[in-house]
Amino acid sequence: MIFYELKINYTRQTGEDNPNGVNETYFVEGLTIADVEERLLSEIQRYISGDWDTKSCKQVQVYDYIANPEAEKWYKARVELITIDNDKETRKAVNVYAQANNITEANKAIHQAMGNDDFEVTSITCSKKLVDIIRAVK
Repeated sequence: MIFYELKINYTRQTGEDNPNGVNETYFVEGLTIADVEERLLSEIQRYISGDWDTKSCKQVQVYDYIANPEAEKWYKARVELITIDNDKETRKAVNVYAQANNITEANKAIHQAMGNDDFEVTSITCSKKLVDIIRAVK
């Protein structure tokens, strides 16, 4: 999976007379920056009133993500994958994102998703600015 982190600024139509300026962060799957910007715009266009601007766009490493449409927050977990070859332990650190209502739910979702893999969750933090992860194909 190749994901880009897009930080955007736009005016959100709230149904009131005064629309609000909004700064949000999205992870969007795609091959090029133009592709992910277009995909993001098509997803959020109904909320935009007026101009929007991409503040930054950079490639991010996402090993896996666990979506839960009933949850409001995204949590970033640093997970070490453990392999043993010829009695030598090797650890590879990866980022896993889990959508959950709290840190306990996020940890549980990660353990369920990783299943029988040998791994250790070394940290979990709330990713406060991440609004959503948008896949190339749904």
